[in-house]
Amino acid sequence: MVPAIRLRGLVKRFEDVVAVDGVDLEVERGICFGVLGPNGAGKTTTVEILEGLQRPTSGDVELLGMSWNGRAAELRARIGVQLQETELYDKLSVAETIRLFRSFYPRRIDVAEAMAQVDLVEKRDAWVEKLSGGQKQRLAIACALVSDPELFFLDEPTTGLDPAARRSLWEIIRGMRSRGRTILLTTHYMEEAEKLCDRVAILRRGRVIALGTPRELIATLGAEEIIEVASEPALPADVYAAVPGVVACLPDAAGFRLSVHEVHETLPRLVDALRTRGARPSRLNTRTATLDDVFVELTGKSIGEEEAADRKARAAGAPARGWKRRTREAGDAG
Repeated sequence: MVPAIRLRGLVKRFEDVVAVDGVDLEVERGICFGVLGPNGAGKTTTVEILEGLQRPTSGDVELLGMSWNGRAAELRARIGVQLQETELYDKLSVAETIRLFRSFYPRRIDVAEAMAQVDLVEKRDAWVEKLSGGQKQRLAIACALVSDPELFFLDEPTTGLDPAARRSLWEIIRGMRSRGRTILLTTHYMEEAEKLCDRVAILRRGRVIALGTPRELIATLGAEEIIEVASEPALPADVYAAVPGVVACLPDAAGFRLSVHEVHETLPRLVDALRTRGARPSRLNTRTATLDDVFVELTGKSIGEEEAADRKARAAGAPARGWKRRTREAGDAG
């Protein structure tokens, strides 16, 4: 079967900024595919090229076996797009807004069905300006799914939402997946990708640095348990790395992250190692390994630390390194 998405050598430059740097991806049909990475990794630029909102500097782009050259109208009728920020008319009701977007497409579902899929039936007569942030995100998704799309793009749909609204959107996305739609989801929340995605690609500075299922990527750590530790007085990394059962030791902002096989066996050995050196733990947490640990293993920083470092560099006027730059090219949205 022809894949839902195929990218080969995708490059996008904005003057001296390389936002996407040679991305190769293939997304099979009927799955939820996550594109992960910190802000400025190239996620939104990649998705906007896929959506036909920007043209690539170079590379090949295919959606549903077609390219945007000469097939734009057909592709727009077969994809759904939820942008990172969607501006809707404040004085229209939920039902009126969905009905308006429904009129744009040759193939479409009922307004009532669209509202039901995103749990907005009780808000059908509410004005857009009266909706909460989570409800507006659900409405944006409803406007995108009225064409009954085969391929759906969700660009950081839960950014800025509270935990309850985020979980509500997760259930909507799972429902879309269960109806056989192919979903491409961008996010910098690693937990979100683990919960929702069948396969993920991790981007950093415009390049794919890891690709696979969440379980496959976590397995590359060599251990599925993490101990977060710091001590008083502070001890060097080689002390932790030498503890039996520790597979890897990486520094973080508060101390060290230890990848371990059997946390119940390694933890007492770790405490003993600190005690013999006259130190005591000032921080000691255990948890299951996540995709964020994969990012740390690959880059030496967590997603949050990477974003903070880039913000600091921008504030200091450092040269651009591929972070998000909202440059628009006039006439590019062909």
